[in-house]
Amino acid sequence: MSKAADLANLIGNINAGGGGVNRNLIINGAMNVSQRGTSFSFSNNAYCLDRIMTSLGNNSGAATVTQDSSAPEGFANSLKVNVTTADSSLATNHYNQMVYRIEAQNLQSLAFGTSEAKNITLSFYVKSNKTGTYSVNIAQNDNSYKQANLTYTIDSANTWERKSLTFTGDTSGVINDDNGHGLEIVWILAAGTTYSSGNNSASFVTYADANYAANQGVNVFDTIGNTWFLTGMQLEIGQNATTFEHEPYETTLRKCQRYLLRYPNDGGTNGGYTRYGTGQIVASNEAEISIYPPVHMRVDPSLSIGGSASDYYIWNANDADSCSALSVEGGSTHEYIVVNVVGANMTAGRGCMLNAYGNSTNFLEFDAEL
Repeated sequence: MSKAADLANLIGNINAGGGGVNRNLIINGAMNVSQRGTSFSFSNNAYCLDRIMTSLGNNSGAATVTQDSSAPEGFANSLKVNVTTADSSLATNHYNQMVYRIEAQNLQSLAFGTSEAKNITLSFYVKSNKTGTYSVNIAQNDNSYKQANLTYTIDSANTWERKSLTFTGDTSGVINDDNGHGLEIVWILAAGTTYSSGNNSASFVTYADANYAANQGVNVFDTIGNTWFLTGMQLEIGQNATTFEHEPYETTLRKCQRYLLRYPNDGGTNGGYTRYGTGQIVASNEAEISIYPPVHMRVDPSLSIGGSASDYYIWNANDADSCSALSVEGGSTHEYIVVNVVGANMTAGRGCMLNAYGNSTNFLEFDAEL
């Protein structure tokens, strides 16, 4: 796209109610942030790279999902799906897909549910060895469940191509102004006839199974070794796709940490231990540790740990007491997160520190995903 054409598109979108800066409603569209790691199994409703998840139904195929360095010019990373077990004969109710969810309060500028509802344009870069027709679904999750669905075509095998799809603003379906799940964007990789036999619509209509992946012509999972790549995801107000809005890594990371905050092991640089937070021993078998997140998390997070609870220790004075359980206390999404630690032989009233041995498997992960 020429600079003149891109400027014209940007001005057109601004006139339609969009914006210049911060116009992309998708977080981590360039696939640069992946706090959980860089390699995942293609599982049902499982997040992989930050803010994007895999989803499948009744499928016998399998794949890995990785953060990959193959990317179009101007990008460093992409998401790669690599098929490891084929599902060559899709049953009618089989599907595989990549899913991105957007928090509802970040979508109020769309004015959905009013006469001023804005058109939206989704653009992205895609590459696959499988040419043909693919389906993209956008679902509105609040009030009445509605969907819009369009197709794109991969024309050349193993070649990065930019695609653009424009959807009509929904004048009847209100998106709640809250921290719930507002819109869901789905890239279909395979779909049986239960989901693919219907019709496409750029307008939001009442959900029907047959229209969910309408006219999906490709089964990426039909052969071991098939690949599908995605990056440069952008959703913006207006009828035109503008140049992808890049931002500093730190900015994207902070946005991602509203939904997932992971404190990895530091490699044992602090004398072989990772120090996670400080607090107080409140009983002989219990301590409360305060951890201060860099952003307001969406909801009270759940806690996952790497390794086992006994890998973590409460340090107080000259004592190191191993833990038997760690959990998050409620009401801590904004200023601090309180981690409740169960141990033994501790001295109530002492200040303390939560540590872990310098083991690459240790981490604290706070999950507030949609």
